[in-house]
Amino acid sequence: MTMATLTISSKNYSSWSLRGWLLCRMAGLEFAEEVVPVEDPANRAELLLLSPSILVPCLVHDGMRIWDTLAIAEYLNEIKPEAGLLPASRAARARCRSICGEMHSGFANLRSALPMNLKARHPGFKVWSGAQADMDRITTIWRDCFAEYKGPYLFGRLTMADAMYAPVVTRFLTYDVKLDRDCASYCDRILSLPDMIAWREAALLEPDELEELDMEF
Repeated sequence: MTMATLTISSKNYSSWSLRGWLLCRMAGLEFAEEVVPVEDPANRAELLLLSPSILVPCLVHDGMRIWDTLAIAEYLNEIKPEAGLLPASRAARARCRSICGEMHSGFANLRSALPMNLKARHPGFKVWSGAQADMDRITTIWRDCFAEYKGPYLFGRLTMADAMYAPVVTRFLTYDVKLDRDCASYCDRILSLPDMIAWREAALLEPDELEELDMEF
């Protein structure tokens, strides 16, 4: 069988690419990376939030082409059920899908006000009220999951929910977001995952190609 291929974008800027890549790694799927260059007009528009994602991430596997991160997550859960991308119980699976869907379709203010940029650091960054509401909702989701499933990840063990929220963790680091102990500890655990370390190290080696996202705030 031909090895799977995952098309991604910039590791420094693309939150959706990180989600798709993490999901494939968590599932244990062997795949080759194909990177769409930042200078590609459609890719650049996506990274600057000027168009919906149509290029990345895209998984090609067993003769099929799967795009959209949630579709990739569900597909991987079907072909790699032993990876546990969804929790075991029906109630937990429903909740996991719900919070993944909320991340997938919501939090527009957070995305625009705190764009993903792993190489940047903005100490004392002032978050405007619309983005703060998104951040408050995310940390509420996290705390509710910790209370119900007892950690160390959102549903006890790593699931697709952790992959979906991993880019938020990087944003909280970039923009010096102050968190309570439980949420801060969760961020540390996500950032300490070997796959996250590898992704961040690769991101740091990328050239600065989006001046619009490298500005000083």
